[in-house]
Amino acid sequence: MITLPPTAPPLRRDFGWSRNLPVTVAFKWLAAGWADFRNRPGLSLAYGLAVFVVSIAIVAGLFRLGLDYVLFPALAGFMLTGPVIALGLYEKSRRLQRGEPVGLAAMLFVRPRSGGQVIFTGVLLMLLMLLWMRAAVILYALFFGLLPFSGFADILPVLVFTPAGWALLFVGTLVGGLFAAFSFAISVFSLPMLLDESTDSFTAMGTSMALVWNNLAVMVVWGGIVMMLVTLSLASGLVGLIVVFPVLGHATWHAFRTMRQDPAADIAIERLDGADS
Repeated sequence: MITLPPTAPPLRRDFGWSRNLPVTVAFKWLAAGWADFRNRPGLSLAYGLAVFVVSIAIVAGLFRLGLDYVLFPALAGFMLTGPVIALGLYEKSRRLQRGEPVGLAAMLFVRPRSGGQVIFTGVLLMLLMLLWMRAAVILYALFFGLLPFSGFADILPVLVFTPAGWALLFVGTLVGGLFAAFSFAISVFSLPMLLDESTDSFTAMGTSMALVWNNLAVMVVWGGIVMMLVTLSLASGLVGLIVVFPVLGHATWHAFRTMRQDPAADIAIERLDGADS
C-alpha cells in the first residue's frame, strides 16, 4: 500500500474585501460628498449644470424623433451610466483629498491611471443600458401587444388604473431592479478604481462586485440613498441633478477610498464625526 504524505488544508484567501462597516457610514459618505461640493462649489455646480443640459437635450431629442416610448427606460438607464459620467467629480475629490490643485480643466480632461480601460468599461455599461431599454420595449409589447405607443397622456392612466398596467409596472420594476443592481455592483467602485489605480476593466469590475457583496448591508443602504436622490431629481424635471449628481459623485469617491482601506478617507470621516459632535 502506498502511503501518501500528509497535506495541509488550503489557506483561506483573504483579499480584505469585508470592512465590517456600520450601515450609518453611508450617510457619512454623503456628508463627505457634500463637503467636497462646498469646496470650490462653482466647479461642481458647473459639472452638474452640464449633466442637466445634456439630459434635457436627450429628452428633447427622444420626443423630437418620436422615441418618447423609451423615455422612462432611458431615465432609468441613466443610473446605469452615471458612474462613467461622474469621472470628473471623482477627480476633484481625489485632488482635494491629496491637497492637489483642482480646476474645471482637470475635471473635464481626466487622465485615469488605467487609461483606455475606462472607455471599455463605459462601453460595457452603455451596452447594458441599451439591453435594458430593449427589454423594457419587449415587456411593453408582452402586456399591451404591438399597438403603437399613444403618448404619455393616454398611457399613464392605463399603467395606474388597469390590471395590465399594474402587472407591467411590477414586472418592469423587478427586471429593471435586476439590471440596476448588477450595474451598480460592477460600476460603483470600478470607475474610481480605474481612475486611481493601474488595472484592467474586468479586474476593477470584479473587485467592485466583491466589495459590494462582502459589505452588502452598507451597500444596500448606499444604493437606496442613491436611488432616492436620483428619483427626486428626475421628479423635479431633472433640475435636481445640478446639485444631486455632483454630491453623489463626490460621495462615491469617499465610499471607494473607505472600501480600499485608505487611512486618509477614514480620517476624513472621523473629522466629519468630530464636526457633528
